[in-house]
Amino acid sequence: MQVWDDLGKEITIESPPKRIVSLVPSQTETLSDLGLDSEVLGITKFCVHPEPWLQEKTLIGGTKNPNIEKIRQLKPDLVIANKEENLKNHVQEIEEFAPVYTTDVSDYKSALKMILNLGILTGKEAEAKEWNQKIQDKFKNKASQLGSAIYLIWANPYLSVGGDTFINSMLQKYGFQNLLQDENRYPEISKEAIIDLKPDYLLLSSEPYPFASKHLLEWKSILPQTEVFLVDGEKFSWYGTRMGKYD
Repeated sequence: MQVWDDLGKEITIESPPKRIVSLVPSQTETLSDLGLDSEVLGITKFCVHPEPWLQEKTLIGGTKNPNIEKIRQLKPDLVIANKEENLKNHVQEIEEFAPVYTTDVSDYKSALKMILNLGILTGKEAEAKEWNQKIQDKFKNKASQLGSAIYLIWANPYLSVGGDTFINSMLQKYGFQNLLQDENRYPEISKEAIIDLKPDYLLLSSEPYPFASKHLLEWKSILPQTEVFLVDGEKFSWYGTRMGKYD
């Protein structure tokens, strides 16, 4: 089967593939939820869902530093990567011995497209459509506006999210107005700038930086008029079937 990935690259794969390696945690979970199991041979050490796969599958390193030789030894007929999560040079190395399908997810709409495309690629189109319908139904009644927000993904320096990110799209879906939506990617922001912006909400993500209770208490003292919360990073940054698993 000849297909084109999100970067416009044409690849040829077995239909459906029988030996899959996933380089992206949220897409690994999506493959599992589509009903694939024995077909998935290799995953990254960050692919924590489904949890049993960490013991059952071959771990091929991290998203940014995969073990290329381990992937080669698995003889995959499909490797699934992502433009942001994985490095171009690693994808090019893997392409020398296996077809690589690279996704590019920047918002809610492209996440739904990714789920459907993975379903088509793997012979699970019906299951993918069911998940997409479940996700769309879930967000139908999420239109209430909660207020302005700043979402922090890192400390020292503080990094937030701009308007061209998947996280920004999810903030909108949950009813937040991102005060940095005019910025690109993951802008650095100072503590003083956050104070000056006076957000209604300050959201401290659990990943990639592990914000904890001490950070919550610190920011509550700095911004007494702001609602400050520790939030599950997976709820805002994992594109895929996880989007349908939260209330």
